[in-house]
Amino acid sequence: MKENSFLKPAIIGLAIILTAFILGSAFKNRNATDDSISVTGLGSKDFISDEISWSGSFNTKAMEAKDAYNLINDDKEKVKAFFISKGFKENEFSFGGVNFNQSYRTITIETDGNTTKTEQIFDGYTATQSVNFISIKNPELMKKIENVIDHTAELINSGIQFNSNSVQYTYSDLPSLKHNLIEKATQDAKERAQKIVKTGEGDLGKLKDASMGVFQITGKGSVEEDSYGGNNDTYSKAKTARITVRLTYELE
Repeated sequence: MKENSFLKPAIIGLAIILTAFILGSAFKNRNATDDSISVTGLGSKDFISDEISWSGSFNTKAMEAKDAYNLINDDKEKVKAFFISKGFKENEFSFGGVNFNQSYRTITIETDGNTTKTEQIFDGYTATQSVNFISIKNPELMKKIENVIDHTAELINSGIQFNSNSVQYTYSDLPSLKHNLIEKATQDAKERAQKIVKTGEGDLGKLKDASMGVFQITGKGSVEEDSYGGNNDTYSKAKTARITVRLTYELE
């Protein structure tokens, strides 16, 4: 009985010591994981688009489909001659297929002195065709496209119903640009972390985590806010690309 009475308190005491050790280690490890710093770095670059795409369309109208087709063919030759006169070669632009749509107009009919109704009346066929321009890494062709856009009113003055679409500017080597910005943003984040830790008289430890923000392309000098899904400006020739990288380091 004496042996058992001595053994039981000893076991309880040992259990208390082990529990304290385990809890102390867990608390220590928890604090160790909290000893970290997170910083965000920015990589940005201004660049000029080296791709341009632009298109316009023209249309004709006739009561018969074949007449509308003949008219659109005549206008196509006039449009082709116009762009060639502006210095383009025939292989520097292309025409799309002809699209036909039936047109209707609404008329109002009086049924008696107080009641009216409307009715849709067939108003002929509208034929539409597009002309398309694309330049990739060809500054001379890009310049010709930019210049001719301001002169398309000449087609309207000659009786052609020409509609100009918006110019689209893009860049041919976005993957390389993006990789370069990731490197710059990562280096910027690391330097920021080093400066902060140095000011606090600490030491920067191992990298724990890294995450990348959304790739943003805006017009140069734009005050447009970053979009959650990323911006991709195609209306500005001069652009700014930027990306953020967030790094988390251990502290020593």
